[in-house]
Amino acid sequence: MGEYVLRTKELSKKYEGVYAIENINVEIKQGQIYGLIGLNGAGKSTFMRAVAGLIALSSGEVELFGKSTAKALRHGRERIGQSIETPAVYPAMTAEQNLEIQRKIGKVADKKTSQETLELVGLGDTEKKKVKDFSLGMRQRLALAIALITKPEFLILDEPVNGLDPLGIIEIRELIRRLAQEQGLTFLVSSHLLDELAQVATHYGIIDKGRLVKQISQEELAYESRQYIKITTDDSRKAALLIKEKLGETEIKETAKNELCVYGHTEKTGKINTLLVTNGVTVENISVFQQRLEDYFVNLTESRK
Repeated sequence: MGEYVLRTKELSKKYEGVYAIENINVEIKQGQIYGLIGLNGAGKSTFMRAVAGLIALSSGEVELFGKSTAKALRHGRERIGQSIETPAVYPAMTAEQNLEIQRKIGKVADKKTSQETLELVGLGDTEKKKVKDFSLGMRQRLALAIALITKPEFLILDEPVNGLDPLGIIEIRELIRRLAQEQGLTFLVSSHLLDELAQVATHYGIIDKGRLVKQISQEELAYESRQYIKITTDDSRKAALLIKEKLGETEIKETAKNELCVYGHTEKTGKINTLLVTNGVTVENISVFQQRLEDYFVNLTESRK
């Protein structure tokens, strides 16, 4: 996983003098599933379109597979599959007929590729069913099949589970995971649901109002959203000293006046309560919490206001 599939440098796009994205620096290595998180209108789709070459940049640079010249980017984008905008399909045709058209446009020689790709995304048994009669979930899978038909190395998917039922979400999630593990595909996947992407992504970029707020790995996110004990006392300084004396090296944060968060040691909540009370510290409340990933995202973006 040493090669960079994508690097952007100070990537910006203006519309009528207003930045849709501004100075975005992203690095994605081969084999990573990079989740781009942001509310609707945060700039996710604009960033993806810029990477895919669907819009012109206002400033900045895109590097694909280690190269950034105009010629290299054209070749690099031939190695990309994308589902950013609703793909053009023929509603009166079957899924296979639609994929056959895409196969020929993509200059894929092997005629078996269309049926193999449909089976890969779970549409192998649609046979003569017309696309106009597809459910939303089936249409999402067809869009994914179109993105995969040229056997890309890098797949860009904009909100691939948007509008799907829980079963459809699970199926798309498992497909992304399988393609990354079995075929070594690299992914850039956008969503406004951090809790959902957390089940598949290996790395994250959090975008808000066109700016990249933070990049974080799966391990770092798990660490920052880990369980903790929240304690409200009449003397937080004394409480912190007692806890550190008893438990040793422990991460403790004072989040408000007389409110402490003790990370880890959630199995010792009762002992900590007893320790504080017997040493003259009034405990008004002591509870175990785990920060929801969605709350983590909200807190991160709220802090910029």
